[in-house]
Amino acid sequence: MNMKDFLIYAIVFLFGALVLYLVQKLTGLIKTEERSQPNTMDTRTIKQMVNQYRNNHLDAINSTLGLNDAHSVSFGLKTLKKFIADIEYQTKKRNPGIGIGALGVRFYYAAYPKEGEWENFENEKSIGKDYAGKHTLVMIPTLKKKINNGSCQDYDFNPLDESTYLINEREKQRPVAFMAMDSTSNDDQSGQVMAQNHGQLIPPAEAVQETY
Repeated sequence: MNMKDFLIYAIVFLFGALVLYLVQKLTGLIKTEERSQPNTMDTRTIKQMVNQYRNNHLDAINSTLGLNDAHSVSFGLKTLKKFIADIEYQTKKRNPGIGIGALGVRFYYAAYPKEGEWENFENEKSIGKDYAGKHTLVMIPTLKKKINNGSCQDYDFNPLDESTYLINEREKQRPVAFMAMDSTSNDDQSGQVMAQNHGQLIPPAEAVQETY
C-alpha cells in the first residue's frame, strides 16, 4: 500500500469514527429528552391563581400604598442560567462533596426604594426611578442541611463564604454576607451577597407582553 492509499484509508476511517460518535451523541441526547418531560400547569389553574393575587393582594397593596404596583417580573434566560451556574461552580469549588440536589434558590418578595430614598441605593442609575416602590423578587442561594431532629431544611447560604455552609456557624445569629450578583455586578465581591434582582417589571413595562 502506497502513502496515497494509506492517507485515503486513514481519512475514511477518521470520518467514519466521527460520524459514529455524533450518532451516538445524538441518540443519547434524544433518550435524555425522552426521559425528562417538561413541567406543565393547566392554563385555567394559572389564570385562577393570577386572578386570586390581582383581585386580593394587589388591590390591597394599591389601595393602601396609593400606587400601581407591578404584578409580574421576568428575567432573561441567560441571566438565570449564569446565576444557577455560578451557584454550582462556586459551591463545588469550595466543597466538592456538595451535590446539585442539595442546592436551591429562594425567592424573596421585595420592593424597590420609594422615590426620595434612592440616594442610598447603589443601582439607581441602572434601574430607573419608574421602578420606585414597586414589587420585585430577589433570589438567594439555598443549601439543604440536616438539623438536630434529622430532617433536612433549605438554608440561605453564600457560595463564596464557607462559614455559611455549616449550621453551627449560622446558629450564632451573626450577620451573614451573601454573594451578590445583579445586572451591574463587577469582579469586586467584597461585602457582596449572592443574589439576583432587577428583572423586567410590569408595570412600568407594557402589560401587552403578558398572557395572564
